[in-house]
Amino acid sequence: MQDESAFIASTERVLRAIGEALDAAESDVDWSENDGVLTIECGGGRIIVNRHVPNREVWVAARSGGFHFGARDGAWRDTRSGEELAAVLQRLLKEQGAAALKIPPLPA
Repeated sequence: MQDESAFIASTERVLRAIGEALDAAESDVDWSENDGVLTIECGGGRIIVNRHVPNREVWVAARSGGFHFGARDGAWRDTRSGEELAAVLQRLLKEQGAAALKIPPLPA
């Protein structure tokens, strides 16, 4: 398990990469980031991506439910399904009415 400062630095890079992918998309998606919480406004709803320091996880909340991602094999993977964070975000954004967005792999 990473120490706290390394975890925070890693998740800052992840949140920044997600924001950059959203900015690059040709879609009507608004987002903001504040203190480790990324809020994405799309399709009349929200997707929240935040770091959970005690568990060293990235958490995602969307209409379809909540997801927890841990650093495994160099990527952020869903603790239940093993699916990669970028793939889950792409699916959730599409489900919530955003255009198909490409989010690059998000290394842990």
